[in-house]
Amino acid sequence: MKVYEADKIRNIALLGHGGSGKTTLTEAALFTANVINRIGKTEDGNTVSDFDKEEISRKISINTSVIPVEWEGHKINFIDTPGYFDFVGEVQSATKVAGGLIILVDATSGIEVGTEKAWNYTKNKNKPTFIFINKMDRENANFEKVLNQLRETFGKKIAPFQIPLGEQENFVGNINVVKMHCREYDGKSCVVKPIPEDKMDQVMEIREMLMESVAESDEVLLEKYFEGEEFTPEEIQTGLRKGILNGDIVPVLCGATLKNIGIHSLLDMITDYSPSPKDMPPKEGKHPYTGDVVERTLDPGEPFSAQVFKTIVDPYMVKLSIFKVISGSMKPDTEVLNPNKDAKEKISNLFLLRGKQQIEVNEIKAGDIGAVAKLHHTTTGDILCSVSDPVIFSNIEFEEPQLYLAIQPKSRGDEDKINSGLQRLAEEDPSFKFFRNQETKQTLIVGQGELHIKVIVSKLKNKFGVDVDLSDPIVPYRETIKGKSDVQGKHKKQSGGHGQYGDVKIRFEPSDKEFEFEEEIFGGAVPKVYIPAVEKGLIDAMESGVLAGFPVVNVKATLYDGSYHDVDSSEMAFKIAASIAFKKGMEEANPTLLEPIVKVNVTIPEEYMGDVMGDLNKRRGRIIGMEPTDDGLQLVIAEVPQAEMFKYAIDLRSMTQARGSFTMEFVRYEEVPKEISDKVVEVAKATNE
Repeated sequence: MKVYEADKIRNIALLGHGGSGKTTLTEAALFTANVINRIGKTEDGNTVSDFDKEEISRKISINTSVIPVEWEGHKINFIDTPGYFDFVGEVQSATKVAGGLIILVDATSGIEVGTEKAWNYTKNKNKPTFIFINKMDRENANFEKVLNQLRETFGKKIAPFQIPLGEQENFVGNINVVKMHCREYDGKSCVVKPIPEDKMDQVMEIREMLMESVAESDEVLLEKYFEGEEFTPEEIQTGLRKGILNGDIVPVLCGATLKNIGIHSLLDMITDYSPSPKDMPPKEGKHPYTGDVVERTLDPGEPFSAQVFKTIVDPYMVKLSIFKVISGSMKPDTEVLNPNKDAKEKISNLFLLRGKQQIEVNEIKAGDIGAVAKLHHTTTGDILCSVSDPVIFSNIEFEEPQLYLAIQPKSRGDEDKINSGLQRLAEEDPSFKFFRNQETKQTLIVGQGELHIKVIVSKLKNKFGVDVDLSDPIVPYRETIKGKSDVQGKHKKQSGGHGQYGDVKIRFEPSDKEFEFEEEIFGGAVPKVYIPAVEKGLIDAMESGVLAGFPVVNVKATLYDGSYHDVDSSEMAFKIAASIAFKKGMEEANPTLLEPIVKVNVTIPEEYMGDVMGDLNKRRGRIIGMEPTDDGLQLVIAEVPQAEMFKYAIDLRSMTQARGSFTMEFVRYEEVPKEISDKVVEVAKATNE
């Protein structure tokens, strides 16, 4: 594959609901460009894009893959993304480097949740967008119905550039409203034909609307329009392209990817109307050491810079880092800087990736996408740049995962393997997290959803040979006291030679602070040299309470009396005496269990308000407030016990058809209701026996 200049490159991310045909579109594009000789199917596990073992076995896209297609002197880098919401991180990394987006919509289903989510990405990222209504050959496919849905949901910027030629099983092509001709397909090629007379009125009505958009793109064209003059083909293309790049026009196209209908037109539309990297404004970053603002353009003389947006990790293969060149060019056998890690990397061989196929090249220029192997320090989101002209750009923003599960090996001794495997997988997929909770002694994995975590577990087994079990996380409860107590703790032991003797009297009471210690010793009842040992003994004893063995908080201890022995007393004896007093004091001061409370921000469409608020109440939550958001949704703010929230990600998705999202953060500890406290204590005691 030859080296392309930026003005001939199109980086296009494919978005849409799961099953809308994104992967099949890349197959059809490869087939149309004569790269492959048959269109593969996701169900058959033979597509270029879905090559990972997990994707083949599950028959869905899980990873982002890059599919370059050469078409009419241009290079189109299709970035195929998963449609399932658990793999949203792949979509976020793809949209970071894409110049334009294509949202696929199933003609039989219309707007689905994935369509809405994809549209929100286009709004948030302000990227030029096409909509491709797919599966027009299917029974119940209805172009007009879907088009009206799109206009009602997304507004007047939705503009059909095509209408279908034939319907359902008789769908054979499309009518190009811009260029005023038909394309009829036979599965491999297409022929251009005149527009049928019975379609002309509909075509002219839509074309008039497009001409208004052309007129509004330029004052000279607006004047020409009002004077009733016809636009030239060049003026139409320039005006429409300007509207698309500004986001004022969202073209709607149609086709049937599995039958390769509409793909020639789509490829032409991409090269004609979607942005090249040269259409993008200069990229602004910062000098990693001085903090000065730095701009990078596509001028040939600019220093090299690139961003890694995808990492492929396999224990049997070398690590591959997929990147987009932002400025300059990347060549083999050069040294570059990773400013995120403040480390240098050696670039060896360079590749273009087409699925898993590696196409070796000698240069990748600004605006293009490539891959490099064996980078030691670089992970997804990192920048690579010239050593002498460093720059750092904004990182990829990943949605915070919220589904918590504990993970442990089925075989003893595999703990290090789990940690190593998760570390490698996190390089590949930064949208999940894992950490060791030192208090509960559990390794927790936090994912975007149930399927996301299942895939990670499956990869641990297949790639790293670790079989694991998943379980609910242990809630990090605390214990405290509600009353007061006055107790004595005495430690006396005689076993020949020096004995051990420590004797303390301590008052315990609740405190606003985590721990308070005071002493009111008079007359040397406890020598000052042993008082720090008493405090240390109490602090150590607070690590395990008397109810269920959870850490103790919010206690004040006052040492007011005691006794000692000239020979047998020691620091250790007084530490032990203090711990004895602590246990007695806790038991006599009305001990109680505390649970962590989290603040939850739930963002949902208004129609789900009742269900969501009712569910939060069932989880013992308190609604604090409600307010509308800028994008027409509702924000519900609540405080809920953390114990009720570990699997909320699954339940909220079910309640809102995946339209809801939430964040949560710890705020404080509160007393656990007695009936729940009794169950927690019972379980803890049974576990510790």
